[in-house]
Amino acid sequence: MIEKLTPPAPPTTRSLRNLVPKPVNVDLSINFDFDSARLQANSKPLLDNLAQAMNSERLSNLKFKVEGHTDAKGKPEYNQELSSRRASAVQAYLTSQNVNADRLQSEGKGASELLVPEKPMASENRRVRISLVP
Repeated sequence: MIEKLTPPAPPTTRSLRNLVPKPVNVDLSINFDFDSARLQANSKPLLDNLAQAMNSERLSNLKFKVEGHTDAKGKPEYNQELSSRRASAVQAYLTSQNVNADRLQSEGKGASELLVPEKPMASENRRVRISLVP
């Protein structure tokens, strides 16, 4: 009976002064078929989610790097051009999802930065990497 008459303890409050926002980090890879700059169907939902996040209040003032990559097969000049087309394809898709093109820096890297250097022809090397511009 005493428990029923005892008022509950007042709720504790938390100060917002001690909350530190977590740093934003975006690092996403989109893979491509051999000798192709065409987006794979399974990449579009990832890019849709990314575009939605990029347009959110938290990320809307940030810029992003869109880097195209290839595997090591083929001539360096061709791989450079293909990697640029891959980056452009991702950039075009993101802008079609209302991401401002001024926020995207597109660049082709060719085969200069292999994800799996011990397997230069591996499909994992054929990608576009999207990251936050520091």
